Amino acid sequence: MAEGSFSVTDYLRTRGWRHISIFLFFLMILAVIGGIYYATQKVEYTWRWYRIPQYFYYHDRVEIRAEIGGDVASLVPKGDRVEVKVRGADVEEVYSVPADSLRVSEGDYIYPGDILGSYQQWKVGILLKGLWVTLEVSIIAVFLGIVIGLFTGLARISKNPALRWTAITYIELVRGSPLLVQIFIWYFVLGTMFNTLLAQNGMGQLSPLWYGVAALAVFAGAYVAEIVRAGIQSIHFGQMEAARSLGMTYPQSMHYIILPQAFRRILPPLAGQFISLIKDSSLLGIIAIRELTKATREVVTSSLQPFELWFVCAILYLVLTFSLSMFVQYLERRTAIGG
Repeated sequence: MAEGSFSVTDYLRTRGWRHISIFLFFLMILAVIGGIYYATQKVEYTWRWYRIPQYFYYHDRVEIRAEIGGDVASLVPKGDRVEVKVRGADVEEVYSVPADSLRVSEGDYIYPGDILGSYQQWKVGILLKGLWVTLEVSIIAVFLGIVIGLFTGLARISKNPALRWTAITYIELVRGSPLLVQIFIWYFVLGTMFNTLLAQNGMGQLSPLWYGVAALAVFAGAYVAEIVRAGIQSIHFGQMEAARSLGMTYPQSMHYIILPQAFRRILPPLAGQFISLIKDSSLLGIIAIRELTKATREVVTSSLQPFELWFVCAILYLVLTFSLSMFVQYLERRTAIGG
């Protein structure tokens, strides 16, 4: 056999090691799971996974209550429902109540708030609501962070001292202080001042959600600005000179020549920054935003199921970050093909 050729024996040996590696991987996973289960048995913890679905979607009993006091004037059957007419002193109300849950009879006197009947309705659970808030906050903050970071990154390399120094000041201030402190400043300081001004002018106040979004967007924008700056400066300056020599203006050169190339280089670090942003959104629970972590903490407090719920919380964050990672990899393939 010629030197450097790949024999059948080598091929089988390679496949054998590959299968052994896969087996060892799953064995390690099972060992970790088994170790966690064994530890919970030692602390006498009872796993109740069957109770988890109700925190995503559950069947709730909704009560139909009278809004006025008076006599039940009539009960009119309408298929599987009954129209209950309540006649008060100078007003009448009609309620549609499922026949199998009707609690009143014709001629009864009822008071405001009395239960006439009830029905079952599917409702969204607290974990699904928290997941939606996390997704909403993250999407808005990512979009604003891109806009802020792009303009700040361009200002960072501008020849205009005012723009450059402003960008540097913003980047250093934001990157030099913890996100938790910035959230406090946005909510307790800036939020209080801004809502007070709105109230004095007869306008509605902004909810904590928007101050949380602002804190995340400004925080992400500083890091995106440095990523954009590094990406632009990684493109050889000769390409800018060539574009200008062809008669393009500086904005045109940036738009058509520099930024498309820089985008391909900055996509991976941008993805890492936005994945971190999704996880950083868990800090918003400290300003009364019921995102996923705060929702999980509330359920743990009421149900006393910390193990199952925190595992579920971690898996939900993993789903969000993994989905974003897959989307970025798709963009990388598309831009590579387009290039």
